[in-house]
Amino acid sequence: MVKVKICGITNPEDALAAIEWGADALGFVFAPSPRRVSPEQASGIIAQLPPFICKVGVFADSALEAVKETMSSCGLDMAQLHGSESPAYCQALFPRVIKAFRVEDASILADLPAYKVSAYLLDSYDANRKGGTGKPFDWGIAREASRIRPIILAGGLTPANVRQAIAQVQPYAVDASSGVEASPGKKDHDKLYAFLKAAKQA
Repeated sequence: MVKVKICGITNPEDALAAIEWGADALGFVFAPSPRRVSPEQASGIIAQLPPFICKVGVFADSALEAVKETMSSCGLDMAQLHGSESPAYCQALFPRVIKAFRVEDASILADLPAYKVSAYLLDSYDANRKGGTGKPFDWGIAREASRIRPIILAGGLTPANVRQAIAQVQPYAVDASSGVEASPGKKDHDKLYAFLKAAKQA
């Protein structure tokens, strides 16, 4: 069964609803974003979670020691890196690291093997944003990437298309943020429930 991560969590109500309906992982954004939370906010939410849920911190071009400190202070399980972090930077966090790549075309496939990480998160390319674009990309590229390492599929996933995405890509996990929101940082619980139900039944 595919794993599901709900990203851009900013409050305990959304976190607990996502878990109740089957989310395996929650994402807390520490990079510049309308969904950004402070380490204190994330810690407060994480303190209310049940066990066995993976807590993921989303960073972009932060100092390595700052990432390690935030992971420790918040009780995060994984770092998800959305900037221009080098293979050596990723290696320093292995195995608790996911590297995100914004997919513009198939040339990205040549870059992936240099990064020793637990999984690749593939998101849609947007010149102005590093995530939360709300747009899908060519899923055929993601299917190819899955031959290298486990893939977390992101980018424009919604309750309407997640079943098709899973069937086509067969990813290790799917990741939703803007596709299950009422507004940036606030989840629409109807969309959240529908997404998780569709993903888990795919």
